[in-house]
Amino acid sequence: MTGSANSPDHTPPPGVTPTGPVGPWARVRGLSKRGATSLANLFVVVVLLSMVALPVVSSLWRRFTGQSITSATVLVQHLTLWVGFLGALLATRYGKHLHLTTLDLFPDGAGRQAVQVFTRWVAAAVTAVLAYASARLVHVESEARMVVGGIPFWWSMMVMPVTLAAMSLTFAWKVEPGPRRRLLQMAGLAVVFLTFLWSEAALPDPGSWPLDSLGAPGRAFAGMAAGFGKLLGPLATPSALVWTFGAAVALAFLLGAPVFVGMAGIAMVLFVKDATPVAAVPTQTFTLVSSPTLAAIPLLTVAGYVLAEGGAAQRLVRAYRGLFGWMPGGLAVMTVVVAAIFTTFTGASGVTILALGGLLLPTLLEDGYPEGFSVGLVTAAGSLGLLFPPSLPVILYGVVAGTAIEDLFIGGLVPGILMIVLVAAYGVWMGVRFKAPRQKFLPGEAFRSLWGAKWDLGLPTLVVVVVLTGFATIVEASAIAAAYALLVELVIFRDLKPFGRLPGVLLDAGTLVGSVLILLGVALGLTSWFVDAEIPTQLVNWMTAHVKSPALFLLMLNVVLLVLGSVLEIYSAIVVVAPLVAPLGVAYGIDPIHLGVVFLANLELGFLLPPMGLNLFLSAQRFGKPLPFVYRKAFPFLVIMSAGVLLVTYLEPITTGVVRLVKG
Repeated sequence: MTGSANSPDHTPPPGVTPTGPVGPWARVRGLSKRGATSLANLFVVVVLLSMVALPVVSSLWRRFTGQSITSATVLVQHLTLWVGFLGALLATRYGKHLHLTTLDLFPDGAGRQAVQVFTRWVAAAVTAVLAYASARLVHVESEARMVVGGIPFWWSMMVMPVTLAAMSLTFAWKVEPGPRRRLLQMAGLAVVFLTFLWSEAALPDPGSWPLDSLGAPGRAFAGMAAGFGKLLGPLATPSALVWTFGAAVALAFLLGAPVFVGMAGIAMVLFVKDATPVAAVPTQTFTLVSSPTLAAIPLLTVAGYVLAEGGAAQRLVRAYRGLFGWMPGGLAVMTVVVAAIFTTFTGASGVTILALGGLLLPTLLEDGYPEGFSVGLVTAAGSLGLLFPPSLPVILYGVVAGTAIEDLFIGGLVPGILMIVLVAAYGVWMGVRFKAPRQKFLPGEAFRSLWGAKWDLGLPTLVVVVVLTGFATIVEASAIAAAYALLVELVIFRDLKPFGRLPGVLLDAGTLVGSVLILLGVALGLTSWFVDAEIPTQLVNWMTAHVKSPALFLLMLNVVLLVLGSVLEIYSAIVVVAPLVAPLGVAYGIDPIHLGVVFLANLELGFLLPPMGLNLFLSAQRFGKPLPFVYRKAFPFLVIMSAGVLLVTYLEPITTGVVRLVKG
């Protein structure tokens, strides 16, 4: 019996869709699109694997020959730029850019659709102008400068205008289908684009165009262009740009446009207001290439994603259950430790809740823990572990604030353990209160389970050892960690197949890297304007004039960062706020390492702050619970972790003292 057209097992014959036959042009377009997508995906995978291989080879070569491969460092820096922009294009395609979740406040219907159209239009317009600004930068840099091996410098830079133009078209094409809507979108983009050109006097007077040779049509076209220029004239003044486009970009950001769009749009408007070319924004973005440590972000992202997609979670749960299951509340302790370690690998607590929630929550419920407590515990535990190596937020903060990354990891060790102990102690108390069963401690099973997870536990240990012993730089250590993760999952456990799941895992890692690096890049442009306008200096002067006590400053900083951590994604908060906070810490005589640990600990806590804390939303979605229920059950953990953050803030020796002890 054959299936009907509406049955799930019906497969249309080749060249036919459920709505009818497919024409030859549609087939060609489909094949072309799939081919281009596959080629782009393959390129991202190759770039990421090359980034892993080059520092590992360089580190081993230096160790055994005593000589460095300088070209490897340069190539990795440029590959970081490439993977950042290609990953940003992937994030645009799949809707994975970092943004506020305010769109969820709008119910389905015309209002929600209008918000989506508006935010996508603004995103398309901003990225189109960024593409133009990047093209101008490439033109300026198209002199005989080489990267390495005779590769012209501008070849590497071309990834910026090309991917930004593709991102603009992707944003525009995501408007609700229909030729009229898309035509209006393209017309709107043209108006914005030409307005910025006129604002920079980049377009010559149409009257000077050599169109006389075309006769009447040429003169007519020149006349139309002149009329269009007069129409744009009032719009292209600095004042009009600030109020019109600045307001549109700010509104789109609040309604859910990507954070990088909001920052880039505001930065370009501010530069135009000061009669500075918009190319100043991508100029600052390109300085990412010169960062000696930035490549650690994509490399550690690869390591975390590879372990997360393999069987690391199950092995860690078994190991810590065998280790802590005999204790009162031992399963709660296991949940806290496993979630913290998993967050350390991935650098994102949301990934921990989504990936481990389905494993940890049923385990807690089976042992008799109340559902509300169990949901709150998993929600809170998902935000622990951000201070341990090789956590990405620590590395990003070090890059943005100019603080030694290895010192941040050392300084965050005791505060991170303190937060875990506080939450785990509450879990023990609740386990005793609800008489949760305890399993008998079996030394053989504990040893076997711990031995089974030895490869997973070896990753953070490896990073710390190779950095502290001087065997490798932070970038080389990150590459070694990524190579280690690939070896563990591809060869030792074989949880991932080289031509099966691995490419998808690398693409997911590249998408996250792109969403973070493009945000960091445009943030550098906005920060450049802040510096030119002396905003940090004015902020320091105002704060030191009105707030005399460093202790009061730290308390104010705690409150501000807690709120920001609840409304901004952690990577966004770091790149936006860290450049402003760092000089304030210097003015109040606060050690940069201590300030960085306090900064990150507060953002870690912000994941649990109602009403916008990210972990609260993800937990409600993952476990199918109403938000008010999650708010109530996570609140005790918010109070406990707040006490821990205050201890970290005002007991500076637990950060700086450990650094001095380790480094002598």
